[in-house]
Amino acid sequence: MRTIALALAVLLGLPALARAQAAVDIRVNLPAILPPLVVVQPGVQVVPEVQEEVFFHDGYYWVRRDGGWYRSPDYRRGWMFVPPQRVPPPIVALPPGRYRNWKAEKAAYKAERKAARRAEKEREHEEREERHHGHGHGHGHDD
Repeated sequence: MRTIALALAVLLGLPALARAQAAVDIRVNLPAILPPLVVVQPGVQVVPEVQEEVFFHDGYYWVRRDGGWYRSPDYRRGWMFVPPQRVPPPIVALPPGRYRNWKAEKAAYKAERKAARRAEKEREHEEREERHHGHGHGHGHDD
């Protein structure tokens, strides 16, 4: 019924009524002063250390609720439902729950561990190469 009313409002040229139907009054529990956003992938940031996942992408804050997405240019108010086909792919691809209570230190720690593992693998590879090419083959010696 709501969909029919919205369609009629648009067809009858009642844009104010159509906009009112699209607005949603959801409450997002965020602090009055938002902590600095943390980059979780290129172009996508998360509000750290809050119970609900709140992302920032392309000028909007995004929240996933009950399988749907809502966005707002202001994290304090103005949340609107966004049809699934209009949610940007980088936001849709985020695994549900992964960024709840996200800690900036956690992200930095994971990045440091990844870099340390990469450096360790490179060092092991170089040692193998040195053992393989450096000794025991008898090549290149003038006796």
